[in-house]
Amino acid sequence: MIDIMGKKIWYFAFSTLIITPGIISLFVFGLNFGIDFTGGTLLEYEFKQEVERSEIKDTFLEADVEVSSIQKTSQNSYLIRSKPLVDDQVKAVQVKLNEKYEEPKELRRETIGPTIGAELLRNAIIALAVAVIAIVLYISWAFRKVPAPASSWRFGISAIIALFHDVLIVIGLFSIFGYLFAVEIDALFVTALLTVIGFSVHDTIVVFDRIRENLTREISSSFSEVVNHSIIQTITRSLNTSVTLVFVLAAIILFGGASIRWFIIALMIGVIVGTYSSIFNATPILVLWQEWSDRRKK
Repeated sequence: MIDIMGKKIWYFAFSTLIITPGIISLFVFGLNFGIDFTGGTLLEYEFKQEVERSEIKDTFLEADVEVSSIQKTSQNSYLIRSKPLVDDQVKAVQVKLNEKYEEPKELRRETIGPTIGAELLRNAIIALAVAVIAIVLYISWAFRKVPAPASSWRFGISAIIALFHDVLIVIGLFSIFGYLFAVEIDALFVTALLTVIGFSVHDTIVVFDRIRENLTREISSSFSEVVNHSIIQTITRSLNTSVTLVFVLAAIILFGGASIRWFIIALMIGVIVGTYSSIFNATPILVLWQEWSDRRKK
């Protein structure tokens, strides 16, 4: 039998390696929040001819409007984000665009005030915190009958530590993407994080449930061996589920619209990282905690 738990230190080292760049980026560059959280105006224009981003930015500056980001879509339109604009400013932009380009068409205009943006950010943080607390309580309750010396609270807290690992990697990578590609954090990103949390915990519970069943059957006197056996029993199912989902997400990235592309990328990263952490982070943490508890008792 493959000794997966015997190499748990290597898994922790690998996790530290992939999570460190994102944490450094968060401290150095922070997150590039979109208008959903900071407030601002989102405009989408369609052009009949090829237009460069720099040309659009210069045109907006001629109308005394400073642009925070310009993103091209797959339909030859551009998403332009700026500080909150009034109708006169939008009309001035339209006049300048009409002077330079052939029949530019405004497809969308959305404005969010800074007060609403701050409220959305606060609600997003509360939603994430409530989800984490609810997960700990639920797992602790669901595994309350796990045989001694294992503890249901250890199962719940181990799952949450692995969950923080997944969320930090996704947030850290999007901090890097924000610096390199001007990717913004919006309400869709929060939705992606909540989805990643749900998927990661689901994958972890599948492994934990098999550990509980094998502990009840007393297939081995060693907790580490029981966990190792449980992982081998469930790893194929976890990989098959994740790979199938990754194929679907990859297809959406390739053929879907630009407006949801980064949302899908966040989901894909979360699915891959969540599958890894449920096997190589959550369960090793559980084993390490149990071994430490046993040594302390002796």
